[in-house]
Amino acid sequence: MSANRPAAVVVLAAGEGTRMKSATPKVLHDICGRSLVGHVLAASRELEPQDLVVVVGHAREQVAAHLAEVDPTVRTAVQEKQKGTGHAVRMALEELGGAVDGTVVVVCGDTPLLTGETLQRLAGTHAADGNAVTVLTAEVPDATGYGRIVRDEASGAVTAIVEHKDATDAQRAIREINSGVFAFDGRLLADALGKVRTDNSQGEEYLTDVLGILREAGHRVGASVAGDHREIAGINNRVQLAEARRILNDRLLERAMLAGVTVVDPASTWVDVTVTFEQDAVVHPGTQLLGATHLAEGCEVGPNTRLTDTRVGAGARVDNSVSVGAEVGPQASVGPYAYLRPGTRLGLKAKAGTYVEMKNARIGEGTKVPHLSYVGDATIGEYTNIGAASVFVNYDGQDKHHTTVGSHCRTGSDNMFVAPVTIGDGAYTAAGSVITKDVPAGSLAVARGQQRNIEGWVARKRPGSAAAKAAEAVSRKPEGES
Repeated sequence: MSANRPAAVVVLAAGEGTRMKSATPKVLHDICGRSLVGHVLAASRELEPQDLVVVVGHAREQVAAHLAEVDPTVRTAVQEKQKGTGHAVRMALEELGGAVDGTVVVVCGDTPLLTGETLQRLAGTHAADGNAVTVLTAEVPDATGYGRIVRDEASGAVTAIVEHKDATDAQRAIREINSGVFAFDGRLLADALGKVRTDNSQGEEYLTDVLGILREAGHRVGASVAGDHREIAGINNRVQLAEARRILNDRLLERAMLAGVTVVDPASTWVDVTVTFEQDAVVHPGTQLLGATHLAEGCEVGPNTRLTDTRVGAGARVDNSVSVGAEVGPQASVGPYAYLRPGTRLGLKAKAGTYVEMKNARIGEGTKVPHLSYVGDATIGEYTNIGAASVFVNYDGQDKHHTTVGSHCRTGSDNMFVAPVTIGDGAYTAAGSVITKDVPAGSLAVARGQQRNIEGWVARKRPGSAAAKAAEAVSRKPEGES
């Protein structure tokens, strides 16, 4: 457990976010497999707080439902009207029963790049320096529009946070800015919030006013500088959302590569935070790895592949394919241009080849479905070969039915298996067959009409056509001439 464990973390997520121009609340927009607020919750959880409170307001039912799904133990406080950040924190403290003994960390719900490591450093600085409040700050290349951190030259303590519009020329030259993230002494915070005024242009309670109140009361205000200024970036529009996604994706890929994964082209590879890897996995260009996808040792994925909630076994190969909720066994082969749907399980050295679609199918060790086939609601045994252009007819218009194909079977091309039906071990089926009855083990099933050739049909039914002329030319050739 962290030695600097805070009493509470408060996440501010009540704003509307109008600049996103979206029906979706801003904090619920997704990057790299988590919502914006989901990333903030994950970082906050690394502090191991006694309580984690999210302040909701705009679209609060939708936001609260999402919170219950991603972090069921989180508490919510409602800010009925957005009356400023200070008011939002007051609502959180009311949810916690009033003044809190210990440290209260306040973070913004739209900062997905913020890391648990940075928050831990903030809490550590706050405790070590004995501050009443500690501000998370950052040194930025261009501070235009941000509140500047003004420090005491002798002690380094924060004397003021000056908004850009109110700053002097000398203050505007400062590149250290306020992030909107703070660590407070809980008791002092509650007392100071009761003294925050609303006589400003917005008529709101500003959390930053607490710093001045505490300083005037003789308390120390300190700062902790983030190692990477990009961590504190808030998301206000789709451009910033894309920029944050790129940064976070690069961070995730760097971590994977340092752990022994080969990413051939990081610029065209996208991963979610929930994706896991083993060493010597290879990811080729144009690949998306989403959800709970896992790549085992030595497997290869891509190029141009999208895997969602898919497990790829050691030494397997997935090429130019899409997979959702599937499991690819060790040394198995998928693609190119295959589609694995939920419930698909490929065994050791199994194959789902070119233009093959599978759904809820269990494919045994060494079994091959090489090309142009649909396998749905089926179980196929070991070392069976399914002929090209085969269709497992699993749906009767109302219900789904199951097909079972045994081990060491050889099914012909252009077969239809009309479920429910069972093909026994070692059985064969002839090309072009529609199999509607069970086939006993070791049998050959033929289910097609006898071929009948009707001589002269084209000349009679299509006189003068190109086909008729071609046939007539053949008939005029001397015998033996090709």
